[in-house]
Amino acid sequence: MASQQELFNFSDVGFLTLPATFDAHVHLRDGAMMRAVVTTIRMGGVDTVYVMPNLVPPITTVKQALDYQNRLQEVAPNVKYLMSLYLHESITPEVIKEAKRAGIRGVKSYPAGVTTNSSSGVVDYASFYPVFAEMERQDLVLNLHGEMPSGKDITILNAEAKFLPTLFELHARFPSLRIVLEHCTTAAAIEAVKACGPKVVGTITTHHLSLIVDDFAGDSYNYCKPVPKTPEDRKALLSAAVSGSHKFFLGTDSAPHPATAKRGGADGYAKHAAGVFSQPNATQYVLDALETAVDKGLLDAAQLKKIDVADFLGRFGRAFYREPQSKHRIRVSKERTERLLNMVSDDGDIEVVVFRRGEMTRTLEWL
Repeated sequence: MASQQELFNFSDVGFLTLPATFDAHVHLRDGAMMRAVVTTIRMGGVDTVYVMPNLVPPITTVKQALDYQNRLQEVAPNVKYLMSLYLHESITPEVIKEAKRAGIRGVKSYPAGVTTNSSSGVVDYASFYPVFAEMERQDLVLNLHGEMPSGKDITILNAEAKFLPTLFELHARFPSLRIVLEHCTTAAAIEAVKACGPKVVGTITTHHLSLIVDDFAGDSYNYCKPVPKTPEDRKALLSAAVSGSHKFFLGTDSAPHPATAKRGGADGYAKHAAGVFSQPNATQYVLDALETAVDKGLLDAAQLKKIDVADFLGRFGRAFYREPQSKHRIRVSKERTERLLNMVSDDGDIEVVVFRRGEMTRTLEWL
C-alpha cells in the first residue's frame, strides 16, 4: 500500500488538516427526507453546498428557491446553501434578472426524462437562447446534466458522449456564460471541458472516482445517472481530480432515496431509483478513492505529492462560484477505522443506504 504520509501530508500523529469542503452538487430533497439528510452535510466535512432544484414540483421561481433555502437553514443553519432554479418553460429573462437580485446562483438544465425528477426538463435548447443570453449578462451559472435521453442509438452508456456537441454549441454561442458540465463520467467529457474556454468547468463525483460499469450492473445501490463507465474513463476522472486544473472540482451528486426505492419498491417490482448517497462522508470518500487508485496503479503517488487535494475539494469550486475561501478547518484521520453505516432518521421511518456500505473509512472532526 502507498504511504499515506507521502500522499496527503498527514501529520506525525496521523491526521490531515484541511479547509472545509465545498460540495458543488447536492440533492437534499424535501420534507422528512430533507430533515434527515441535511444533518449529515457537516459529517462529510462540508460547510457550503450548491443545491439542485429537482424537487417535486421543481424549483422554477425565485420565491420557491428562497422558501426552500429557508427550510434548509431551519434544519442546519451552520451550512451555507447556494440555490439554483430548474430550467423550465416558465423561466424567462425577467426571471433571470429577479434571480440575480435575490442571490440565486444558477439554473440547472435537465434533458427531459434522463434522471430522477426530470420529466419537466428541456426538449429544445434553442428555445432557451434568450434565457441563456440574459444569464450571460447577469453572470449566472448554467449547470448542465450532460446526457441525451435514451432512444434510437442512445443508451445510458453513450448518453454523455452524445451530449457533448450541445456543450460545444452552447459555449460557442454564449462564450462568456459560466457553464458547469455536471458529474463528468467519461474521458471524452474531461477532454471536452479542457477544450472549452475558462468559463466552462466540470464537476466530478465521489462515486465516479471509485466505480466502473461492472460495479453498478450487479448492485442497485451503485446505480446512478449518469452511470459509471469504463476503467479508462475512471482513470481519466482520477487524473483530472489531481491535475491541479481549476476546471475540475468536487460535486458529489449525493442523491438519497429510501432503501426500498433502491430495491425496486416494497414488492420489488418497480424500477430501481437512480442515485448514490454519499453526503455523510464526502471528503473521506475522495481521500479513500485517491489512495485506492494509487494502490491499484491508476495514479502516480508522485503526482499526488505535487498537488493540494484541498483545491479539488473546495478551493476551485468556491472560486468558480465567487465564494470566499472557507475559514473553517476539518481534521481527517490517516487510518480507515470507521465503518460506513446506513443513515436512519431519528424516528426510524427512513433508511438510506450509504455508498460503500459496510466498508471502512476515515474519521473526520471539525476544529
